[in-house]
Order: sequence, then structure tokens, then C-alpha cells
Amino acid sequence: MAEKSRLRRSISRWANATDQDARDLRRENVARATVKVEDVEDRERAKLCGRLKTVTLRPRGGVPALEAELDDGTGSVIVIWLGRRRIVGIDPGVSMSIEGRIGTQGQQRVIYNPRYELLP
Repeated sequence: MAEKSRLRRSISRWANATDQDARDLRRENVARATVKVEDVEDRERAKLCGRLKTVTLRPRGGVPALEAELDDGTGSVIVIWLGRRRIVGIDPGVSMSIEGRIGTQGQQRVIYNPRYELLP
């Protein structure tokens, strides 16, 4: 019985930490006057800020492509730099601002080759 209780407490702490992280990201984005991922329409140019959750090398059509998932607390967008295997400073957990035209590929929001700025 104590085992279940400990597991529930661990899951609860993890869920609360994730919720707090999302709230912090939304607060930072309001301070930077950027739009939310959930509010951007397809084919619209947008400036987004958030934190990178994942960074992977995933070739597309024989061309190297660096993919990163940017989360702003309201949603996420896949950022793809075509022709790149690595970009210095682009690592999971890094905060950054990107600017580009957003689209949809399958069910996922995507921005190709955006302008970007690493944030402290």
C-alpha cells in the first residue's frame, strides 16, 4: 500500500512540475510580446518563443535536416533547418525565439528554416 502512495506522490510531483514549467513559459512569452503557438493560423508569419524539448537529425529526401520541437506552454511546433546536421547552441532545454511562416504537416505545426535567437 505504501508503494502505491509513493508512486502517486511521484507522479503528482512530476505533473505539477510540468504544469509549472508550462505556466512559466507562458509568462515569459507574454513579457516578450510574442504570439502563442495555439493562436497562429496556417501560412501566417509569426514570432514565437519557447524552450526546445527535443533536437534530432532526421534526413529528408536525402538531405540532412535538423529538427527541434519548440514548446511555448500552449503548444509545440516542429522547427526544421534543411541542409544542417548541427547548429551550435541548439540543444534540448535551450530557450529561443524563432520567426518564420508556420504550416501544418500531417497533424503537426511546422516552421522551415526560421530566423532564430538563443535566449538566456
